[in-house]
Amino acid sequence: MSLDELIGRAQKLVEDGETPACQLAVARDGQVLAFETFGDATNANRFCVFSATKPLVASVIWMLIDDGLLSPEQLVTDHIPEFGSHGKDVITIEQVMLHTSGFPNALVRPVDGADAPRRRAAFATWNLEWEPGSRFEYHATSAHWVLVDLIERATGLDFRDAIESRLCAPLGLPRLLGIPAADQRDIVSGVRVGPPLEHPDELMAAANEADQRAAGVPGGGGIMTAETMVRFYQAVLRNPNGLWGADTLHDATTRVRCTFDDPLMRVPANRSLGLVLAGDDGLHQFRYAMFGKQCSPGSFGHSGAYLQVAWADPETGTSFAFLKNGYQVDMVGDAGNVMPLCDLAAALP
Repeated sequence: MSLDELIGRAQKLVEDGETPACQLAVARDGQVLAFETFGDATNANRFCVFSATKPLVASVIWMLIDDGLLSPEQLVTDHIPEFGSHGKDVITIEQVMLHTSGFPNALVRPVDGADAPRRRAAFATWNLEWEPGSRFEYHATSAHWVLVDLIERATGLDFRDAIESRLCAPLGLPRLLGIPAADQRDIVSGVRVGPPLEHPDELMAAANEADQRAAGVPGGGGIMTAETMVRFYQAVLRNPNGLWGADTLHDATTRVRCTFDDPLMRVPANRSLGLVLAGDDGLHQFRYAMFGKQCSPGSFGHSGAYLQVAWADPETGTSFAFLKNGYQVDMVGDAGNVMPLCDLAAALP
């Protein structure tokens, strides 16, 4: 396998009309080996990465654990008293990070979530759908509104600014969450591919609407290039300047804390504190990270809606990201377009 094959396969997706634009990056051992963009975009353009945002938010929680300001075993209400209504007072920070906390479908409008008083008022209305800690169900956006409230309580900063100052600035990365309207001109808009939906697509709004980009949806509104994403994962692999405590980082990248079955993917979820871990059971390609076939059991990452890809393999030192703005209704079918890229990236010599 070669970088040329990988790059050519991505270019062909645009040529075949599968997506108007796409972007990929590969890094290894601290160096970016490839960064290419095809179609209606350039390397200067940023994409919405959807749920691939989640590990970046979690990585700031890791720092606060290191600082002694948070602990996975603590109750959320130890820090957010407004959260404790309707039986939610038993939920721990660990359960929120593992998607086992029991409120997967709780909602807050992005513009309300970005405002602390309105966000906390929404928390008070949320009900449990099942007993916390009893099962895994993906909390697409709800859990990460809780995580950023914890970040605000611990740092005293707006969560978007806290992520920029604690994570982005030390790593030399641009602002990733909460992009002001005046700084959105280079963001690639999402485009529906295939038949239109009967109902409005909230994911499209998160990618395309200026107020939602500015709100910075922490579970799915990160804005960045593929190069930025692979640099983040290189940092997780290499921990420059001890940004994270060694024990906390080791836990987050190696310890499977949740083995409940994922009802969507129908395999054990293999969740750590913020990441999906490949594992050694041979089921890694069915987990929510788009691991390549030859990714090692120690690989970790997290994908996003419409097949945004981000993972790292500590065995090879490789990190890989693939982003696109062609949003196909049939995401399962679309995986057949993207998985070959992941396989090629995992097999790079």
